[in-house]
Amino acid sequence: MIVEDSLVVRRLLAHIVSRDPRLQLVAAVASAEDALQELPRIRPDVISMDIRLPGMDGLEATRRIMAEQPTPIVVIADSVEDAALRISMNALRAGALSVVEKPVGTETGGYDRIAKTICTQLFIMSQVPVIRRRGPGISRPVASSPLPAVPRMPPSILAIAASTGGPPALAQVLGALPADFPLPVLLVQHMGSPFMEGFASWLDGLVPLRVALAQDGERPRPGRVHVAPGDRHLLLAPGGILRISGEPPLGSQRPSATRLFESVAETAGPQGLGVLLTGMGEDGAAGLLAMRRAGAVTVTEHESTTVVYGMPAAAVRMGGSSMSLPLPLIGPRLLSLAQEGGR
Repeated sequence: MIVEDSLVVRRLLAHIVSRDPRLQLVAAVASAEDALQELPRIRPDVISMDIRLPGMDGLEATRRIMAEQPTPIVVIADSVEDAALRISMNALRAGALSVVEKPVGTETGGYDRIAKTICTQLFIMSQVPVIRRRGPGISRPVASSPLPAVPRMPPSILAIAASTGGPPALAQVLGALPADFPLPVLLVQHMGSPFMEGFASWLDGLVPLRVALAQDGERPRPGRVHVAPGDRHLLLAPGGILRISGEPPLGSQRPSATRLFESVAETAGPQGLGVLLTGMGEDGAAGLLAMRRAGAVTVTEHESTTVVYGMPAAAVRMGGSSMSLPLPLIGPRLLSLAQEGGR
């Protein structure tokens, strides 16, 4: 189902969808009110949601849909200016799964790339099981294969990564950390490049820590969250400085959680602290294993709270997870590890 008030853009999105053999258009409506009315009858597998609509906006529509008939939602954002981005990010927090650029026209630059991204996101998100509410679950540290004994050392840096469902999960984890959190935080979130600065700004307004896009050559500071910029890897280099790398994507991902974790394993060794949250695919799993082998404490989000268990599940399967915890318990555990010197 397409929800878009502009007739021109609605027709353009319908054209884009109709060209992809993986997708079938079941409805294209001009308002959130129409979408809510049609939803029980049509029951789409996925919704393309404009964020700025007449009457009820896309944020409120997302809240209503997730409360009344949970359905995967992909936000189509027409602008990266502050107001629209804030609504888009809050829609992710309300239950939307991803945000992508809105196409302008077939003759504009980047049209083919944007059209391909829209179709791929709609198809992938249509496969995500969405439920109304997830309980916190009960979890114990996951048993894994023995690793070489490495003396435990106080952590000096926290690396955290997420993909599908990541923004609200990151807001919850980082929101549990105080402004004087003693470690720097390096963060990878899979999201379209144009939205990364707005994502960092949105997160900065939600959590006690200071959040900003990472800068090449910057030295990470305690109480700061350094976010990987769009379409670039974030790495911790020897000497403890940050590197922003344009090296090729790893497993189709740039930034890559695995590249971040591997760099922390190489540079910080047993003083690293790694966290892998909800996400589709396997990015981050091999990197988390590298961190654990280097003696770091590694945490994966428990299946009971993930939107998509793919990335944490891969890490658990490979033996890269020291412990698997429901989302509400991760922030407090990280604070405890940081304050107690990694014991």
